[in-house]
Amino acid sequence: MTTLNAPSMLEKPIATFLAQHGHSEANLMALPSDASLRRYFRLVGADRLLMEDQTDHVGFAAFIRLARHLNGLGLSAPCVLGADPAVGLALIEDFGTATYGKLLGEGHDEKALYELAIDALVHLHSTPTATAITVPTYDMALMLDEVSIFSQWFVPVFAPSIDVVCFDATLRDLWSMAIAPVLDAPKALVLRDFHVDNLMLLKGRKGISACGLLDFQDGVLGPAEYDLMSLLQDARRDLADGLEDAMLRRYLDRIPSSCGTEDTILQRYYLLAAQRHTRLIGLFFRLNIRDNKSGYLNFMPRVVTQLQVAMQMANLFEISDFLNTTLPGWCDAASAMAKHT
Repeated sequence: MTTLNAPSMLEKPIATFLAQHGHSEANLMALPSDASLRRYFRLVGADRLLMEDQTDHVGFAAFIRLARHLNGLGLSAPCVLGADPAVGLALIEDFGTATYGKLLGEGHDEKALYELAIDALVHLHSTPTATAITVPTYDMALMLDEVSIFSQWFVPVFAPSIDVVCFDATLRDLWSMAIAPVLDAPKALVLRDFHVDNLMLLKGRKGISACGLLDFQDGVLGPAEYDLMSLLQDARRDLADGLEDAMLRRYLDRIPSSCGTEDTILQRYYLLAAQRHTRLIGLFFRLNIRDNKSGYLNFMPRVVTQLQVAMQMANLFEISDFLNTTLPGWCDAASAMAKHT
């Protein structure tokens, strides 16, 4: 990690922003970046992070708005201590380094961490005021556009001779029929990236407030099962045997009946899993080809397997047959290409 001494080594907008908030002499440590262009810097010794995002003004504003909303619901998002949207800078609470991913790598109790995350989701999905916020709707158009990422980025690599426009049109038609039942689900606040790298265990907090939430600026109103599936069908890691079923059981036992029957919740869960895994295959290739971020390809074999299982569980046989007929051998090739691309 790179340490910058303010203000001499800092860009002027950053130095000015820090001075305005009483941190003109702060030392900044750059944190590792993810798939976005957003940057974070730790103010050493100050329990603060500097968030910089000059590329996504909508997402920046959404982060500020959603952080305050989630905290108001009794959940734990980083408190926003100051923000200047004009330059894309915000000073936020530093939750530390105890991400779920780091803790799991150190041998922390996996079941306990996932139980806490499930309980936080149940609270989010059970609180009526959770949806009282202005965010986009996770509608048919957005879901189909996400599916098209598979057509646009994976298909040309695997089968360069295929007419991508025609392929995508058929794929979208099949998915539009499959997704229709999901659109009738009760609306929830969906954080979109609810997984181990965006969850933290916070010391000194009890109950669901001990589960720190990160990277929620893409939140939408949509089916609650999306975040549940993001957690339990993680592209990044395999869960212990039986843990997914146990956590589904925990969620189903605690969620209000107004959210749907067990059968409808599970049907939406696997439908959304198949849709997300389809998108991720295309997204990982896009990150590799366009953004030179090849590391995401390491997750490809797991995601391909997850997609195959989810399609079977959701009875998406028409989509599966179309892919296997039009792209014969694509599943095995996707995993192999991940290793060599």
